[in-house]
Amino acid sequence: MERKEKGLSAWQLTMMALGTVIGGSFFLGSSVAIKAAGPAIIIAYIFGGLLVYFILFALSEMTVLNPDSGSFRTYAAHAFGPGMGYVVGWVYWTGMVLAMSSEATAVSILVKEWMPRISMPLLGSAIIIVVTLLNLLGADKLSKLESGLAAVKIFAIIAFIIIALLLIIGIFPGTPAVGIGEMANEPFMPGGVMSVAGSMLIVIFSYAGFEVIGLASSEADHPKVTVPKAINYTVFGLVGLYIISVTVLLTLIPTAELNEETSPMVAALNRYGIGWAGTAINIVLITAILSTMLAAMFGLGRMMRSLAEEGHATEWLKDEKEVPYRGILFSGTCMLAGLGLGFLVPRVYLFLISSGGFALLFTYGVITATHIRFRRKNGRPDGKCRLCGFPYSSLFVLISIVIAMISMPFVPGQTAGLIAGLAMVVFYSMSYYVMKYLKNVQKNKSARNVTNSNEYRENLSLEFAEELTEFKSKSGNKNNNREKGKK
Repeated sequence: MERKEKGLSAWQLTMMALGTVIGGSFFLGSSVAIKAAGPAIIIAYIFGGLLVYFILFALSEMTVLNPDSGSFRTYAAHAFGPGMGYVVGWVYWTGMVLAMSSEATAVSILVKEWMPRISMPLLGSAIIIVVTLLNLLGADKLSKLESGLAAVKIFAIIAFIIIALLLIIGIFPGTPAVGIGEMANEPFMPGGVMSVAGSMLIVIFSYAGFEVIGLASSEADHPKVTVPKAINYTVFGLVGLYIISVTVLLTLIPTAELNEETSPMVAALNRYGIGWAGTAINIVLITAILSTMLAAMFGLGRMMRSLAEEGHATEWLKDEKEVPYRGILFSGTCMLAGLGLGFLVPRVYLFLISSGGFALLFTYGVITATHIRFRRKNGRPDGKCRLCGFPYSSLFVLISIVIAMISMPFVPGQTAGLIAGLAMVVFYSMSYYVMKYLKNVQKNKSARNVTNSNEYRENLSLEFAEELTEFKSKSGNKNNNREKGKK
């Protein structure tokens, strides 16, 4: 499939990545992580940023060599066989569908504060439908819209940091200096090391979405140049914004007052009587979530097309057009189903974010393992786009991801997400072997039909030859008899 228009620039890729990453998981979901880990959450965000740095550069090495629209799914299939490509592609796709259903739920929770009579399932469904339809516009138009929305939420985080600093210093009108505030009264690690490890799921989930750079690389302008630049912009921008905003937040509000139904930023500003700023951030938060869903749907549609092209999804989802309309519409429909599933489970938002987070952790683990195989086969690449510290950096990422997964039950509400995530991996692993078995049965059946058909044609030809020989023999005898009669 050739791209007719000019490809995406490094800046457009960065804004698309930031648009996917900065969403409800940070503005709303971070409440759960901060409450669980206390001030030690700063370590979790620094640690998460380091993992993202290693994973992104591991992905970029493979992306620059092969900017395939299937991205990490294709690379995993090359490294470990088609089965791994099938499983990681479907697990990632399902995890992102659940994650985006959680984002739609987050919007519903926020809007319900202003309009308590509105139906949350109805509102969430309307949001998913709008996001799906907007994605049908194509990469170029979507990237422009995404850049604007991403800029709004980055501005909101910066604005919160500025207001928080004014409160800390004591410059904000009518409010005495906060100083280190609540940080002085908080134990650094109230839940111990395991609570920090358990919070890593949501922390890494708040960084999730950066892999859209790999999925969009096939539509980038000069991938070898733009992809490394986009990765640097994304990593350093995210880590800086997250760490600074969480640090100033911890001075303003006790972690015990946080919950998953209120943005920690809004709760902190309301605590100091700055309700107008909290309302403004709530509005921006809704914009941020829509931005995240738009960018995520971009990657989901292309992942589904890649799966269909490899024969890992139904033929109907194959799409030769530049915009994968069928993959986008199918993903949107499944988001609606995920939203409905979430409302059947207690603490709907936490279930969706934790199950989606597990799927993303699994994907990042596969990316890292794939990169190890990639390096062994291709060696150390030239240029700026390479992972430093290999193989120790890759092993560090793999071990960290495993620890984060097994620590999920130590954070209240995440056990169900762990079970759902493991069920996803098992289900898709089994479905691959079932699909492979059925294909082999069909193939053998077709081969038998061809063999039987060939045998039938051979027997028919043999019978015809025998009849023709017999006919010729009889004709010859008759002619000989006539000649004898004449004599």
